[in-house]
Amino acid sequence: MNELPQQLVNGLLLGAMYGLVAIGYTMVYGIVQLINFAHGEIFMTGAFGALTVWLWLPGGTTMWIALPLMIVGAVIVAVAIAVGAERFAYRPLRTAPRLAPLITAIGLSLALQQAVWAWYPEAKSARTFPQISGGPFDIGSVTIQTGDVFLVAAAPLSMAVLGYFVLKTRTGRGMQATAQDPDTAKLMGVNTDRIIVIAFALGAAFAAVGAVAYGLKYGEINFRMGFILGLKAFTAAVLGGIGNIYGAMIGGVVLGVAETLATAYIADIPGMDKFGSQSWADVWAFVLLIFVLLFRPQGLLGERVADRA
Repeated sequence: MNELPQQLVNGLLLGAMYGLVAIGYTMVYGIVQLINFAHGEIFMTGAFGALTVWLWLPGGTTMWIALPLMIVGAVIVAVAIAVGAERFAYRPLRTAPRLAPLITAIGLSLALQQAVWAWYPEAKSARTFPQISGGPFDIGSVTIQTGDVFLVAAAPLSMAVLGYFVLKTRTGRGMQATAQDPDTAKLMGVNTDRIIVIAFALGAAFAAVGAVAYGLKYGEINFRMGFILGLKAFTAAVLGGIGNIYGAMIGGVVLGVAETLATAYIADIPGMDKFGSQSWADVWAFVLLIFVLLFRPQGLLGERVADRA
């Protein structure tokens, strides 16, 4: 029990990273009812975009100078790929049966993995990600690793910016209208195509921030990193209520805390020692999803998607 505060903080940090990626799933689904299974790979390309910027910088550049440039590079790469995918892969299938864009998303996911592997052949195992020097930092009985400092600042700031954008700007209100009824929104003068592109771009930007946080947290990236994390982010979106922006972050936090506590404490239960290893962390995440779907299928905060049947 003395470790509980530390484990809760670890879970909150992990969940915040899941939530940043889950926002992309829930925004796109809320507006066009598309499950973009390539979003995990967009997250991955953001990480390699940041790494590319680092490799292009002159030797001796400090991380405090490099990090803002790496974030910009990650966002540019992720947004460019997401907007391109929307324009050339998803938009032509907008009126097609739902299975067609779903299969397209899976194909795009595999294509992005292979493209990054071709660009960085050494990423087949892992590429070292630059780290922030200093730390770790002790706050009472809780220790925050240096790689998590960025996440501590980025997650709440990102949610504050997104909340202001959605609630206070004209484009944000256009997104809400398009999510509620795209045909009526179009009749009222909302450019729904533009709104959908913005939703893809915003989701990709948050995924890119999450990708930089991942690299700083774990110290390495690889071309398969988006698959499992993308599934967990989708799980977080479903937990919070698919289509609910705030639910995505809350679902991510719940998932991160549950995964961390399960990994830390299940091994202490008699006869359960083999189920508490790190390799079982993914299993417990999906077990939580199954329970939520059984007892509250609309998610913790409920869906915010209009019935367009």
